[in-house]
This record gives sequence, structure tokens and C-alpha cells, in this order.
Amino acid sequence: MRVRVRPRAADPRLKQRVKQYLASSRCGQYVDIGILASDLQKTYSADYGRRKRNAFRIQVEKVFEIISNEKEHEDLTVLEAEHVAKKARHGEDKNETAGSATDISDDDDDDYPEDLSTNHMNNSLLTLYKKGNPDSVLATPKTEPVETSSPMQTAPQRSTLSSGSCAVTRISEGGWFIDKTPGGKDFFIDLSEDGEGDEKKLTSEKSTEFSVLESEKKSTKGKRAKRKKEVTDVDGEINSILLKGKVTSKRPELYHPSVKFEDVGGNDETLKEICKMLIHVHHPEVYNHLGVVPPRGFLLHGPPGCGKTLLAQAIAGELELPMLKVAATEMVSGVSGESEQKLRELFEQAVSNAPCVLFLDEIDAITPKREVASKDMERRIVAQLLTCMDDLNSLAATAQVLVIGATNRPDSLDPALRRAGRFDREICLGIPDEAAREKILQTLCRKLKLPESFDFLHLARLTPGYVGADLMALCREAAICTVNRVLIKSGKWQKSFVQAGGNTAEESMGIGTEIQVEEDAKQLHLPSKVELQRLLDLLKKQDPLPEEQLQTLCIEMNDFIVALSSVQPSAKREGFVTIPDVTWADIGALEDVREELTMAILAPVRNPEQFKALGLTTPAGVLLAGPPGCGKTLLAKAVANESGLNFISVKGPELLNMYVGESERAVRQVFQRARNSAPCVIFFDEVDALCPRRSDRESGASVRVVNQLLTEMDGLENRKQVFIMAATNRPDIIDPAILRPGRLDKTLYVGLPPPEDRLAILKTITKDGTRPPLDTDVNLEEIAYSQHCDCYTGADLSALVREASICALRQEMALCDSKSKKGEIRISHKHFEEAFRKVKSSVSKKDQIMYEELRQSLCR
Repeated sequence: MRVRVRPRAADPRLKQRVKQYLASSRCGQYVDIGILASDLQKTYSADYGRRKRNAFRIQVEKVFEIISNEKEHEDLTVLEAEHVAKKARHGEDKNETAGSATDISDDDDDDYPEDLSTNHMNNSLLTLYKKGNPDSVLATPKTEPVETSSPMQTAPQRSTLSSGSCAVTRISEGGWFIDKTPGGKDFFIDLSEDGEGDEKKLTSEKSTEFSVLESEKKSTKGKRAKRKKEVTDVDGEINSILLKGKVTSKRPELYHPSVKFEDVGGNDETLKEICKMLIHVHHPEVYNHLGVVPPRGFLLHGPPGCGKTLLAQAIAGELELPMLKVAATEMVSGVSGESEQKLRELFEQAVSNAPCVLFLDEIDAITPKREVASKDMERRIVAQLLTCMDDLNSLAATAQVLVIGATNRPDSLDPALRRAGRFDREICLGIPDEAAREKILQTLCRKLKLPESFDFLHLARLTPGYVGADLMALCREAAICTVNRVLIKSGKWQKSFVQAGGNTAEESMGIGTEIQVEEDAKQLHLPSKVELQRLLDLLKKQDPLPEEQLQTLCIEMNDFIVALSSVQPSAKREGFVTIPDVTWADIGALEDVREELTMAILAPVRNPEQFKALGLTTPAGVLLAGPPGCGKTLLAKAVANESGLNFISVKGPELLNMYVGESERAVRQVFQRARNSAPCVIFFDEVDALCPRRSDRESGASVRVVNQLLTEMDGLENRKQVFIMAATNRPDIIDPAILRPGRLDKTLYVGLPPPEDRLAILKTITKDGTRPPLDTDVNLEEIAYSQHCDCYTGADLSALVREASICALRQEMALCDSKSKKGEIRISHKHFEEAFRKVKSSVSKKDQIMYEELRQSLCR
């Protein structure tokens, strides 16, 4: 007797739902308990959604075990009934045909083996049932007749066997008891009514299917292993190919630049210095004879666009040396140690190809200061680069490798890289001055079609603050302006196009051919629709333009002047060097101050030979003092514009920083940028906030800033063509050391304007009464000499005119039925009277007395 241990009772709803899931088509050939539990949680989220996955999976597994045991019990009952029926019929057939059916008996013995083999088959089937997909348990008929009656009743026996086999077939069609052979036949096949042949077929299928299934599993497993091995081999091959391509693609290649020294303009002194350093490249015997290690390399630094990369290529091209150009970021890798390996391989490649030039562009990306580096990898890269450069010095055979670095942030480099033996020299390529810009323009315009009498010097004066890249962009924009002027707006291309039989823009738009091409040439501003159509016609015309038409294309000075408005200098774009647009015409009165500024700043720039002959090398500093609103800042802008100098405007408080040392560093950067942009004017607005009077009790950040400013103004370093201007309305609180000779040694008082100056300022503001338009009853002289204008500054007068304009506009808007047309609004005398009641003087009587005393002290 077989004893079964049943699991404990499960949740009836969960059991029913598991059965429904197994009966559904979602269940495959085999059941995964994890997927089954997950699907049940999603389907019945209201009941099982909040349960933990692992606990619910265990519960589902127990329910599935209960269903499997019940199914196993039902299947064993069906199999035992079938087996008993077959044995009974087998004995009946032996009794009826004892001596004449030996072949059939032998076959039956083969079809029905011993009990051991029968038990083995049952165990195999039970194993398959457990491994199967326990889904959709179709109930086996409980009232199944088990045939134990007389062996003579063959028909009922057949029907019983048939019904039994059908029961097995119904169970097998449930989805998780069924398995299919490669031929597509079901594991169980129904017994037909053909008798023994079908019976033998059923038993033979049962006996052979297990072996077929096992062999199929083995072959499938072998195919999977073979496929996995093939995929692994293919992946390994692809990875090796990609890795090989990756390594080869990242390795820099030698090339021979075609740039020469003649392609670099405006750097003659720099080229001379470089040529003196490069004697050892083609003549290493000189330094070998002297027993001196030749220079290893140099560092090029300066603002962006000044020609650092071009100069490095020109060195290699002029000396006919191969060049290894590497961007510093190419050396950085995400794998630890690979960046250092790339550096070593790079220097090994340079040594193997000596003599050559190794150019590291944007070297500051991989050589930051190690004390402030955020990662250990950055420190290792710096140390590796230092080691590689030292190894070059130790090898006598590699003396012909020239290392050039380029950066626009030299202060961010590690100090160990800038010592002798590594980057021996540091060459600064600053913003070019007027003479350098003229040579650069001549170099860039060698192949351009220009008039024979083109004035490069005049164009160089119009482009202060422009670097080489800006001048190249200017030439390109001028060429575009030429095409726009000659081909599009003038309509010259249309004339040849009409002669060739084409349609002009006017014809395509229906304007008519009566419009002459000559009239189009006189049009300064075409309608946007006409100009767009002309552009489209020119683009769609694929035939090349005739040679006589191309001969008319020539870039003129006006094209460069028009292009100046569309090209912004790089220095101005960075925000620290600007070219003001204020001229002397925008300033009324202040004639004496203008003369002093001209002699202090404009004369050294325009007449450097005379100043050098007199021994006046250090430029003077100018302090503009006076009440607020009197035009101190305006004067500084006008001076910078008139002289064509670069202009750095520094608001006093913006250099102050809460962190120790940052304010001093900001002061150093201002003067360094001014030296790179020389000739340059540094204008300190509200300088009293930057350098207040020091005392014995103070030792804070303000004192350090004053000290730094003093050393930069007149310290060990020469300012050369760096001019200093400052403005303040509180000169009494400025530290006296700032005002000594050699620093801000010239103090100019810009005070309240007298009536004559007020009249000049009013005429300048109103453009002699044209903008804004003044009525006939307005007398500017009367307003300037009025008692209401006492203590008025230039800013107060500008506010007075603006307020009068607003009063006139308000009156015009209030008159809805006015007959006056747009643009006919005029400012009358009553508007100024109303403005006087709103605009008050910004300087009180008390302040006026204080500033008068200041003026007298400065005069003494």
C-alpha cells in the first residue's frame, strides 16, 4: 500500500486561480513558478499586489505542488485501469488462440513487458508530468468504467479502452501534460477501433517516446552549447577587431605641414627668438661641441586666435620637419594607467621619428596644478609628462625632438612644467598692435583681389583689439559684402543672365521688364521680397558666371568697413577688453581736461619716437576727480576710442572677493591681460572702493588689495604701454601712496559745468536742436544761463532734456483728436518749465562748497 503525504490545505481562491492560469494560453510547455507568481500578482493586484514577492512565490509553489499531486493521483488511476484492461484482454486472446497465434503472442510479449519495465514507464511518465506545464487540469471522469467483466465481451472492452484512452488524450490536451515529438505528433495517441495493431502502436509509442525525448534534449543542449560557443567566438573576434581599430585610430600620425614663416604675419621678433632656439635641430653638433644640453621646448601662450597653432605648424613647415600634433584631451582615458601609457607611447614615437616636432595643443587640460587637482589621475598624468620630458634630456640621441606646448591659460599649469629643462622658454603671443595688424592684413590679403591703392594702415587703425582669427573672419565677411554689393543689389549678374535668355527676378515676380538694370544699381535698399527672389535666382542658376562679370568683383575699403559691424573681436567677446563707441563729439565742453588727457595718453601712442627721445618711457596715470555725473567715465571712453587703444573697464568693488588671495589674484589678472593687449587703457571706476586709505589698525583684505595694486602700478615689472585712468568722487579717502608720481601722478578735476559749458552740453545732447526736435520758442542759451540750472551736472542736463521729451509725448498722447501726425512732435518752452519742476540738482550747496575746496587744493 502506497502512503502519500499531502501538503497542508491552500487558499481555495488561489488554487482556483492557478488552475485558471494553467488552463490559459499564456502558459507554455514548462511552468516557471517565479513568472507564474509575478503574473498572478499583476492580474490580481487588489488581492496579491501588496504581498512580498518571495513569500507569495513560496505560497504559489505549494499550491502548484498540491495541484500536481492531485493530477498525479488521477493519472495513476487511469493508467492502472488501462493496464488491467490490457492484461485481461491479453489473457483472453491467449486462451482463444493458444496454438495458432504464436507470432501475435510474441508481439504481445514485446508490447507488454514485465512489471519492472511497466513500473519504469510509470516512473518516467510521472517525472515528465512533474517537469511539465501543470496547467488547465481537465477533470477525468470519475465514473470511468474499469473493465473486469468477461473476456468474451470485446466490444465493451474496446469502448472502455477507447474511453480510457480518450481520457488520457483529454488530459494531454490540457497544455501542461502534453509534449510533442519533432514530427509534431502528440505524446499520447488515441486507441482506434482497429484492435491489436492500434494497441501495439500505443504501447510502442509509450516505450519509445521517453528515449526520443531524452535524445532530443541532449541534441538541443548540444546545439545550444555550440551556438553559444560560436557567438562567443564571434564576439571575441569583433571585440579584438574593434580594439585593434581603436588603438590604431588613436595613435597620432606624422605629417608635414605646408605652412611657412611667410604665412605668419606681425610676429617678426618672436620668429627671430624662435630661430635662435632652433639651431640645434639641424646642427646638433654645435651644442655637442660646447657640451651643453640644447633647449628641449617652449610654451606658447596668449589669447585665443592669436596664432599659437599656426606658429607651431610654421616652425615644422619652415624647418621641413615631420610633426606630431596631439590635442591634450586625446591623452585622457577612463581606464586607470592608460593615460600614462599613451604619453609614454607618444614620446617613444617622437624619439623613433627624430628629428621631429611634438606639438601638444591645449596642454592646460592635462597639466593642472597638482595641489589643486581634484583627482589622482590628473596628478599622475602631470608626473608622467614631467618624467617623459626629463627622459628626453637624458638621451643624447633624442636631442632633435622639439616639444611645443600651447595654452591660453598659462597660470593654470603646474609650476614644475615651466622650469628650465622642460619648457625652457615661454613665448607670449598677445593681441597685436597697429603695426602687427597691418602686417597680418597684408599676409591674409596676399591672394585677395584688392585695389592697388588699398590702405592697410587705415584698416589696421580701425581694428583695435582684433587678433589674427578675427582679421581672417573680417576678410571673409568683406568678401561676402562684395558679392552682396556687386552681384545681388547692383543686378549686374541679371544683365548677363538676360542676355543668355534667362528670366530675371522682376520677370519671375511679374514686375515687368521695363525696370532697367541701371535703376536697380542705384537702389540702396531693395524690398526684402525682391532681394530674396534675386538670391534664389542666383542660387538656382547652375551655369558658371562669365569671366567678364567676375572681373568686376573687387573687395574695396567700404566692404571692410561694412564688415566691421558683423565681426566682434575675440578680446571683446571674452569681456575683459572693449573698444568704446564714445567719441569727442559726444562730449560737450571740458576742453582743458581733454587737452591734458591728450598729452598724457594719446601723445605717447601717436608719437612714440619723441617720447623715447626725451626718455619718457613709463606712461603716466590720470585720476579724474569731481562730483558725480560730470562726465569722468565718458571722458575715459572717449580717450580710448580716439586713440584706438584697447580699453579695460574695472568697476572697483568687482575685484573684491571674500576668499583670501582671490582679490589680489583678480588685480594681477587685470594687469596681465592689459600687458597682453598693449597698448591698453585700464580704467578703474570708483577707485576709492578698491584702495581706501590704510591705517595702522587695519590688516584685512583691503590692505592686501592696495598693496597688490601699488606693486602692479609701479613695481618691478614695467607697464610699458599700459595706461591707467581712475575716477572717483571721494579723492580724500584714497590712500596717498596711489597718488604719488609714477602711479596716478596727474589728478584732473572735472567739476560742475559753468553756464558756457552747460550750453555746449545742451547742444551736444540735443544735436543742435534736431534730436529731439525743439520748437521755435525754445532758447537753449536762456535755459543754460537760467537760475534753475545752478549746480546742474551733465547728467542732470541730460535728465532735463529727457523729462521734457516725456512731457511732450504725454501731451501728444492725451490729445486723442490732435491733427498732428506722427513724427511732428516738438518740445516747447512749457515742456522745459514742467521738466524743471521734476528734475533737481544731484549736487547740494554743501557738496558744492566741498568740491570747490577740493578744486582749489588741486590747483595749489
